[in-house]
Amino acid sequence: MKRLLLTTAALAGLAHATAANAEDIAVLTPYLSSVATNEMVETFTKESQAKGWTVNVVDTRGDFQQLASRVEDVTNAGADAIVLVSVDPNQIGDQIAAAAGKNIPVFVLDGALADGVTANITTDNFALGTILSDYLFEALGGEGKIVKFFHSAHPGVRQRELALDEALKKDPDFEVIAEHYVQVPGPIDNARQAMETFIRQYGEEIDGVWAAWDEPAVGALLAIQSDMPDADIVIAGIDGNPQAVDLIEQCTNLAATVRQDFPGIASAAVGEIEAVLGGGEPSSREIFVEAKVIDRETLGANCE
Repeated sequence: MKRLLLTTAALAGLAHATAANAEDIAVLTPYLSSVATNEMVETFTKESQAKGWTVNVVDTRGDFQQLASRVEDVTNAGADAIVLVSVDPNQIGDQIAAAAGKNIPVFVLDGALADGVTANITTDNFALGTILSDYLFEALGGEGKIVKFFHSAHPGVRQRELALDEALKKDPDFEVIAEHYVQVPGPIDNARQAMETFIRQYGEEIDGVWAAWDEPAVGALLAIQSDMPDADIVIAGIDGNPQAVDLIEQCTNLAATVRQDFPGIASAAVGEIEAVLGGGEPSSREIFVEAKVIDRETLGANCE
């Protein structure tokens, strides 16, 4: 009888420990249609579920008011942790403060720091913008006229823009002759339409395309292939998404992308969340994951 009671007590303790580890994680983003964002969310969800966590993913499809509202919802529902993906938390500061007030840790992937954020796991986006700008400038031979595609609502993209601004100050032989704020969702088609307009306006004056991420780079390429198929315009982007890599390998005008390790960002976030929910502290409030250039040379493409 005594052995039975001990066994029952042990099973009860195991059940309690299992329940304690069944964390409820809320993942929210306005950009799930983005290849990069989706890759992070998929990796994060898979690795979290492997730990027995419950993951609830919310996509507000570019609607930041809805994002704020849904953060309030998951806060009131008592989520164990909130994960914001590709979001500037400063845009929803009141909601993050409310979560912090209830001792709910808030983690940001591919975003920025803000009051109330436990940790931001990302790539150094200013460095990404510098790498992109330097690569494009060198590919253009030291001078040229550039079209710029951007989306300042994303904090990382904004840092990339600032890096381009610095590069332009250092090298006045380059000029941005046209720029377009890319609409999300639908960045490829939106960038394609804008590039078609720029081709009509500037034609052969355009030497290069600086795309703050890969989808607008692809959109610009589609416009060039349709309207100026023989043009030697050089396009470069950031993220290293599979479509962009394939197009680089095919020797199109898309010459390079700066690959971010999105699975690495998501995996690092899982580890940081596990530590914090276990009573510890994040390894740092801002954690950077390395990036690398992918171009024809690194892919071994023969484009002669």
